[in-house]
Amino acid sequence: MRDYDVRQQLIRDLKIWHPESDTLFINEFDLAGLVRVDVAAINGALWGYEIKSLRDNLRRLPTQVDVYSQVFDYAALVVAEKHHEHAFNLLPDWWHVYIARSNGVEGVTLQLTREGRRNESVNPFRLAQLLWRDEALEELSQRGLDRGVRTKPRRLIWQRLADSVPLDELQDSVRSRLKSRQNWRESR
Repeated sequence: MRDYDVRQQLIRDLKIWHPESDTLFINEFDLAGLVRVDVAAINGALWGYEIKSLRDNLRRLPTQVDVYSQVFDYAALVVAEKHHEHAFNLLPDWWHVYIARSNGVEGVTLQLTREGRRNESVNPFRLAQLLWRDEALEELSQRGLDRGVRTKPRRLIWQRLADSVPLDELQDSVRSRLKSRQNWRESR
């Protein structure tokens, strides 16, 4: 069972789990240059799905968990059975956990082994980092908060946004910006 096989089944299942017409699915979604999530789903929430197939190891999982936990409203690990027990112990209890099993001719099935819940500890600065500099500056400008940071490095713009905008409003803005980007995978 390869990563490709698990990813293909996950994407098929995600289209069922997230039937909203405005849901955007992104493979290899970059989180501020820190890690890449295997598949992200963006709709009324930010969802991150990490895959650990048979051939993977769990060395990077603690770092991935840390970064995902700062950004995503919901996160899930899709893991090969051989990694399940060890991986399960590395995850916060709000993460969803699925076991990926090979079922022969039909491919892969995903079985939910732990229902997660909403992440209550999103980091506003890490979330703001998902925006490009001009997007973050425009968000500040729309609120009259761009004075003094227009020519500053993006880190200071993100910080102003994180410090000045209520988290729920920032989450809505980030999701909206991500979903409306054009050609966003080609440039940063």
